[in-house]
Amino acid sequence: MPRQIVFTPNAARPPASYSQAVKAAGLVFVSGTAPHDPASGQIVGTTIQEQTRQCLTNIAAILEEAGSSLDKIVSVTVVLAEEADFPGMNEEWLRWFPSNPPARQGARLPAKIPGLKVSIAAIAEA
Repeated sequence: MPRQIVFTPNAARPPASYSQAVKAAGLVFVSGTAPHDPASGQIVGTTIQEQTRQCLTNIAAILEEAGSSLDKIVSVTVVLAEEADFPGMNEEWLRWFPSNPPARQGARLPAKIPGLKVSIAAIAEA
């Protein structure tokens, strides 16, 4: 399968420097996805739960465009602005992945972006 760029207007538009996702080698590599509204580009929510929900909503739309889905995610990287937000992020996460969750790792955002609490990247089976 040749490398394919994935884009959907149903998820937040990424900066020009990277794609929403790339499909290659039987996998879909979803870039770090912030909690932006696809229509307005504004950050959705003020709580970590709301922002986590919007990130996962955007990822679901990207994966759907790529012919995949959330249940095919094999690995995720969650990047938080504040480590104190981990319990709230995990609370929302468990609503989306109540059983057989993907592998997951965490990191801290390298830069402060006003209002941004979380970004999530994912790798899924195509």
